[in-house]
Amino acid sequence: MSSQNIVVIGGSAAGPKAAARAKRLDQAANVTLLQKAPEMSMASCGYPYYIGGNFDNRDQLLSTPTGVVRNEAFFAGAKGVQARVNTEVTAIDRIKKVVSCVNVITGEKDTVPYDKLVICSGATPRHPPIKGINLEGVQALSEMRDADKLRELRDSGKVKDVVIVGGGLIGIEVCEALADSGMNVNVVEMLSQLLMFLDWELAKLVEKHVASKGVTVHTENGVAEFMGENGKLTGVKLNDGSVVPCELAVVSIGVVPNVDLARASGLEIGGFGGIVVDEHMRTSDSNIYAAGDCVEIPNRITGKKTYAPYGDLANLEARVAADNIVLGDSSTFPGTVNSGICKVFNFSAGSTGMSEKRAEAEGYEVVTATNASPDKPGFMGAKLLVSKMVADAKTGRILGFQCVGTGEVNRQVAEAAMAVMNGNTIYDIGVADLPYAPPFSLAIDHFIATAHILENKMAGLMTGICNAEVKEMIDGGTAPFILDVRSPVEFKEMRLNVGETLIPLGTLRNSLDKLPSDKSAEIITFCKISMRGYEAQRVLEANGWTNVKVMEGGIMAWPFKVEF
Repeated sequence: MSSQNIVVIGGSAAGPKAAARAKRLDQAANVTLLQKAPEMSMASCGYPYYIGGNFDNRDQLLSTPTGVVRNEAFFAGAKGVQARVNTEVTAIDRIKKVVSCVNVITGEKDTVPYDKLVICSGATPRHPPIKGINLEGVQALSEMRDADKLRELRDSGKVKDVVIVGGGLIGIEVCEALADSGMNVNVVEMLSQLLMFLDWELAKLVEKHVASKGVTVHTENGVAEFMGENGKLTGVKLNDGSVVPCELAVVSIGVVPNVDLARASGLEIGGFGGIVVDEHMRTSDSNIYAAGDCVEIPNRITGKKTYAPYGDLANLEARVAADNIVLGDSSTFPGTVNSGICKVFNFSAGSTGMSEKRAEAEGYEVVTATNASPDKPGFMGAKLLVSKMVADAKTGRILGFQCVGTGEVNRQVAEAAMAVMNGNTIYDIGVADLPYAPPFSLAIDHFIATAHILENKMAGLMTGICNAEVKEMIDGGTAPFILDVRSPVEFKEMRLNVGETLIPLGTLRNSLDKLPSDKSAEIITFCKISMRGYEAQRVLEANGWTNVKVMEGGIMAWPFKVEF
């Protein structure tokens, strides 16, 4: 091992990982980590939970599992890395192989030589050109100081009304944090739904849950202006002309990669605005690598470049970069399948791979299945999961999976992520050997059951219809015969109230005279989760009806209003 100089720019997620990994692999290397902010190794994904009061000590966001704060002394002593905070890199000289930097506190300037350089410059929140965005009270959530400010406002009790601009991951997590503190929260989303990684019908279940917590959700309605008096925010004017009074607005509409340094030094920038890297995380300069939210990486399904600013990927990319710097081209990073999850009050929402809409846009002929079912047996405290599987109609290859609910969403999405990465088909998953015990899952795990539903559909054993289609027919006045095969007790507790006919499954075979006499009439069956709905379809088809469809997911996946 040579005594090479390895310089890492950026001290949030990818930077510290690259620096520590490089030093572990080459103890003789001189590793320098340069960070503009006063903190390093910030667990930025934890900011909303600090704001929400899940814990009070902000240092927990900066600490090891044993409680040691990752500061300059920690990196020097435990990692052997020279870490410098409050140090902004201002230029990269690729010819001389030095970086210029300045201490943002003292103004002192310096240069640091490198043999190998890793750029982990991260990303910056989008700052839309909206009138009033610089008013006091309008802020993003990007740095520790943002989290500190929002926590201070939460604890002070001075803010009563808040608007969250953007219904993505961060927006929803901040929404929960502030709503739980007693604030009156409005979420404004310009698009037709929250959480764009979900298909519409699952996103609407999330929206329904958010609204049940007292949050007002405005979709298809962007911000026209931040309104204020004496330099302070007083309200948000929406595109429809309505005004939402507030003292605080948190703007969370995505991020853009920080590539000014890279661009100024002549490195190649991609179509998404991120630094172009190869499979070794090497940039267009063989001596410079990049990782984290500043880079573009491949989508593992399509092979196309994408932008995926996630903390877990940043760490994985940085590890690969460090390996290749020290060991040569020994490691590759194949890309992402866009796995993600977020907590939404006592709900969770996660996905991996492609949504139905995205898969169709990529040219796939897709088939989908929606499954609403418990995550474990009822005697073990079952909670609901509603999921949607997207597969290639020609091969059965699983292209994507989404899951929402109060149950163990993370397990389902993790299982699906491995299936998507491995190129598994619904037939592979239908016989998958997963760990089972009643405290953890059903005997046939929810993920496997979803594959079985899709397998039944592809085999022609089940014809499904999504709830959005059913609602569209009802609203359009062309509703078919809708058959509810639940029990009278279930019907009394909750019903669609769309003119459905109640015939419990146990009495269906003896009640066929109550169905349309025209055996070609369209009939839609459903129950609580539509397992009985599927049973009903099989019964009716065996008795000659030819146009029977199952409303997938049943009443538990119905994202519209129900009657109690």
